[in-house]
Amino acid sequence: MKKTLSIIALSIIGFGLVSCKKENTEAQAADAVATDSTAATATPADSAVAPVSADATAAAPVSNQPSTSIALSESNFDFGNIKKGDKVEHVYEVTNTGTNPLVISEVKPGCGCTAPDFTKDPILPGKKGKITLHFDSSNFDGNVSKFADVYANVEKAPIKLTFTANIQP
Repeated sequence: MKKTLSIIALSIIGFGLVSCKKENTEAQAADAVATDSTAATATPADSAVAPVSADATAAAPVSNQPSTSIALSESNFDFGNIKKGDKVEHVYEVTNTGTNPLVISEVKPGCGCTAPDFTKDPILPGKKGKITLHFDSSNFDGNVSKFADVYANVEKAPIKLTFTANIQP
């Protein structure tokens, strides 16, 4: 009986240690990201850290630029009916509404059918920039919804741009 209780107790303790090690590793990884994102700035408020999704294989881009704010002409666009195989594009206009230069560090499309172009130079306060999404409809039929995440030195990054289309034969 004593031997059985000892085995159960050791199993519980062992499980607890494994669980703590996993949590500790996750905490260390989170601390490393926080440390990296603030290393080049005076305060954490000066940096924007883009959240990492569960399915991301690489770390999300981090901006070391002072934060600013952005206004979009629109965040969703509907191409309407297009023919299968059409290659279409839409330009999303962005305006820097803050007091610091706006730096778009990356635009990550949700899939390989969408390719981005964007203003790579800093966008000064009050000025406008562009993000263009190019979509190849060759592999789709019917209604589709696609997106791209915009990483920039803004508080709520990434910014999600979306578009829809009805692809007809």
